Amino acid sequence: MSEQEQMAWVSVSETGSNLSTLVAAAADRLHSALSGRAPDLVIVFVTPHFAAYYGHLPALLHERFEDALIVGCSAGGVIGGGLEVENRPALSLTAAVLPGVVLHPMHSDTLTLPDEDASPDVWKRWLGLDAATTPPHFIVLADPFSAQVEPFLNGLDYAFPDSAKIGGLASGGQRSGENALFLHQQVHRAGLVCIGLTGNIHLDTIVAQGCRPIGMPVTVTRCRDNVLFEVDHESPLVYLNRIFQDASDYDRQLMRTALFLGVAVDAVTGPGEPAPFLVRNLIGADYNTGSVNVGALLREGQLVQFHLRDRKTSQQDLDLLLSQYASENHLPAQAGALLFSCLGRGQFLYGVPNYDSASFLGKVGARALGGFFCNGEIGPVGGATFIHGYTSAFGIFRPVHA
Repeated sequence: MSEQEQMAWVSVSETGSNLSTLVAAAADRLHSALSGRAPDLVIVFVTPHFAAYYGHLPALLHERFEDALIVGCSAGGVIGGGLEVENRPALSLTAAVLPGVVLHPMHSDTLTLPDEDASPDVWKRWLGLDAATTPPHFIVLADPFSAQVEPFLNGLDYAFPDSAKIGGLASGGQRSGENALFLHQQVHRAGLVCIGLTGNIHLDTIVAQGCRPIGMPVTVTRCRDNVLFEVDHESPLVYLNRIFQDASDYDRQLMRTALFLGVAVDAVTGPGEPAPFLVRNLIGADYNTGSVNVGALLREGQLVQFHLRDRKTSQQDLDLLLSQYASENHLPAQAGALLFSCLGRGQFLYGVPNYDSASFLGKVGARALGGFFCNGEIGPVGGATFIHGYTSAFGIFRPVHA
């Protein structure tokens, strides 16, 4: 296969005060890097410094990329060309030439999703993917104030259990209507956009939750909705106090400020491998009842384990996952990647810029890497797709047949 027939990904970022100038500069760099090949997909992320001009952005991009599908959203910070741009006016563009790939774009306000009891075929028809000849993979961008994201992701998993899903919740806006979702030449202020990719493309995912467990896994023995009353037949606060007494001074401080609950998810694991944990926020405690409120619905019999998060743990978790992926995969040069990182990571967490991006490029190799800082990250844990917090979720796109 000649170079002109191969997949290609390019990503750039630009900073400055004039949106038209940024689009022109970024587009010129993309066209140059692609050696004149016209991209099929252009993904854009733009900071809220340009909120007054969101409505002009799709047309500006269409002028430069007439035949490409334009998709993207507003972003509290952008990632492009392997750089993470925070707290500055910026735009990132990631372009892909995708021979043998069919793109299936949609926007939904998610107000009329298929019924939860509907068959997978109903979901496939609703998504417009009932005629797809190969399993699709998905990029999902959603408005955090209006979209029913979790029911939508549940439907995607139900209809396409073997497909990978990656994405993030738009950021930059502080209330409903302030974020923007871009699709074609339209700007949407609510709902979500979803791109299905079928054909000669595969999507690998890496979800770095950045936590380490403390104590031992315990069983939920009494709960109601998201309120945890007992683990192994005792109050979770009593259990935590026992861990606290045995913890180091450093971990005691983290238990006061960065304590989370990991909820085991159903997953197929190898012999001796523990079930993966989905990390969720602790959102309150009742010292009269000894209970804690969790940012997830619980059920009795579930396995849970408390977790801590800090800079060092996040670094170690990221390094481990990227090293494992790099050792198991040899990516072709034409592969590309998207990074959906939490607004609470970046320089706020690490104290230095570009940490997650530099780690990825250092471990996996020099590849196009674009993305943005999200209000929530979308990616799989244990085979099911969830919205995460404080996470970096990578999507790596490569051809099935190079």
